Parts: sequence; structure tokens; C-alpha cells
Amino acid sequence: MPITRLSKDAIRPFGEMDVLPFYALMSTKLKKFLKEKELATKVLLQDPNMPKLLHRGSKEEPLYIEEMKEVDDDFLALRKAHLGEVRDRLTPVQQKIWGYFPPRKLMDFLYATNGEGVDRPIDRVFIDIDRGKGISSEQAQLVTDVLVNEIIPKEAYLPTKKEPFVMWTGSSFHVYLFLAKPAPNKFYVKNFQYSKNEPEASFIGEWAKIIAKETGLNVVGGHEKQENQINIDPSQTPSGKLARVPLGSLHMKDADTVDGVSVPVDRKMLKKKDLIEKLRGYTPRKVIKELDSLSKLLP
Repeated sequence: MPITRLSKDAIRPFGEMDVLPFYALMSTKLKKFLKEKELATKVLLQDPNMPKLLHRGSKEEPLYIEEMKEVDDDFLALRKAHLGEVRDRLTPVQQKIWGYFPPRKLMDFLYATNGEGVDRPIDRVFIDIDRGKGISSEQAQLVTDVLVNEIIPKEAYLPTKKEPFVMWTGSSFHVYLFLAKPAPNKFYVKNFQYSKNEPEASFIGEWAKIIAKETGLNVVGGHEKQENQINIDPSQTPSGKLARVPLGSLHMKDADTVDGVSVPVDRKMLKKKDLIEKLRGYTPRKVIKELDSLSKLLP
């Protein structure tokens, strides 16, 4: 798939919206990060009152990152038609890809954090730095910086094999901890699952208290969002939960408007005052231009 074509308009390469070429290009750099993880997409609809369309491996035949290599120019040339008109000209994998990435729609590019299913072993812990109303991205940056540069490195007893990995979602930050070896789900429940009845019984509650004291911000654990509050939320960690891919997932304001793109972030950059301005400057076109350098930040 020629990058020159995508560099003109990454999400409308053929004159009408089609995010598949862009996501297929991103997939070439995500093979290691998403190996053996089921892919998913969330399609935004024009009517904001309608539920979003979610395609995922627990509801339909699973799609894996390795299969995205079947997106080629011949396949893309057929996307102006309706699937029923060209189905017999597609491979079974291409038909599956079409279902996950329908043309003429904006969508999030997601994956199953620790695989589909219930109570499967986990190989990564996912932490969402979730902004409530009234909280700025700069405040989320401060919380992320304290978490990954001052708190987690001191937790020498955490069985991780790499440094914390940070990504920008298009609006806030996600943090990953990669385990030295897969652990049963009870490891997550014991160490990371947040309980408001026992807030400091997990790392999350303990860390939230430390960050709140150090930053002066209202930082809490869990996923119950409130105004002027930042949540440190690990709840998308267990198998059966979804997360945004760390490179190239569009972040949408609405069904017609892209307002950000996910990119990996160098931990050292979290101390830069102009970081948010730089991250907000990423468009699909800019991500393509910097694809090689951005992909080097992936674990």
C-alpha cells in the first residue's frame, strides 16, 4: 500500500472515507505488541443516541494482527462497492477484515488487552489515566509523570520485565506494565483491582493517594468518574476487556470529526511543558510521516 497515497489524506485516500488503509499501515508496526491478541473496532454512528457498533472476537470470528497483511491494493479497490457485490472476489480473511473495518465510517482501533474470554492469564497490566470533566490533559500528564517516573520504578517487587510503557490516547494517557511471565487473573485481583471499600488494599489505591498528595490534584482509583477528578483505572486489564492500540488509533470527537491519534510517548517527555501541544498536533498524516520514529518507542 503506497504511503504516498495515504500521505495526501490518510482517512480519505480514495476520495471518500476509509480508515482501513491507514489502520493496515499501522498494523505493520504493531505485530509484536498485538501478537496473539484479538483485534476489535468501535464504529461511531451519525446519531449520537444510537449505540456504537462494536466488532470483536468474542462476538464474531476473531481477527489477528498478522491477518491484516491481506489488505492490498486489489482488495482496497473493491471497497467502493457493497460487500455483497464483491464477496466472491475476496478471501475469507478479507471478508472478515471488511466486517471489522466497514468503509465510509470512522472507528477506534482496539484490541483485547489480555485476550478474549474470562479469567485467562494476563501478561500486561493496563492503567487508564482517565480525566473527569474539568481536568486538563496537562494535569493528566503530571499524574502520569509521577506514576511512571517516581512511583512504579520504586516497586522493585513488581514482577515486570520492562519499564512502564506510556501512550497518548488522543486526549489523555494509558500506562502499561508488562509482566515477566503470564500470571493468573487472581494476581490482578489481589494487587491491582480497586475497591472503594478498601481503597489502599491495592497498588492502585495506594498510588492514587501518593499522587494526590504530591500533585494537589483529586486523584482516585477505580473507574467511577466525577467532575474535577482524575481516575487511575486498571479495570480494562482482565481478559475480555478492550484497550486502544498504542499507535495510530483515531480519537473521535463525533462521527465526523477526528480530534486526536494515539501515539507512544517517551517517559522522559512527560516532564516537558509543551508535550500536550506536541501530542495534540498529531494527525493521521503526521503519524505516517513519523511512523518509523514513533514505532521505535513501542515495547
